[in-house]
Parts: sequence; structure tokens; C-alpha cells
Amino acid sequence: MKRRHHSPEQIIRKLQEGDRFLNEGASVEEVARHLEITTSTWHRWKNQYGGMKASDAKRLKELEVENSRLKKLLAEAELDKAMLKELAEGNF
Repeated sequence: MKRRHHSPEQIIRKLQEGDRFLNEGASVEEVARHLEITTSTWHRWKNQYGGMKASDAKRLKELEVENSRLKKLLAEAELDKAMLKELAEGNF
């Protein structure tokens, strides 16, 4: 199967379509095959995006990106602080 990256909106749409098939009596394996994803992807998406609207999923993705950016900035600031502390103590 070819690897694809799905946007949050696409994931929500596929989950809704998959739920419709499940309500009609299809198995999870049949739904995953129809959506061209693996069953593990179906379960991961269901846990992460189940019950969300497309706008909620998009906002979640934006917050995750912002969170990673802020973590990187914090790590850099801590590194700078440690370097300045070493310089002040004369341990270089």
C-alpha cells in the first residue's frame, strides 16, 4: 500500500464514511480496505479524532505544531542559560 499523509479534514471525512459502513454491518477490516488504510490506522484515527469536527481537528493540528515550536524554543533557552552559568563560574 502506498503511504499517504492525510489532512485532519480528510481523516474526519474517512472516519464518518467508515462509521456509516460499520452501521450497515461491515467489519472493520472491510471498512479499512474500502478506505485504503490499515486497521491499525483506523483504530489510531478513531482514538485521536473520534467525535471531532473538521474544524476541531484542524485546530488540534495547529496547537500541536505550536507546542513543538515552543518546546524547541524552551530547550534552546535552557541551553543558553546553562552556557552562561558555566561562563560565569569560569568552567570552560
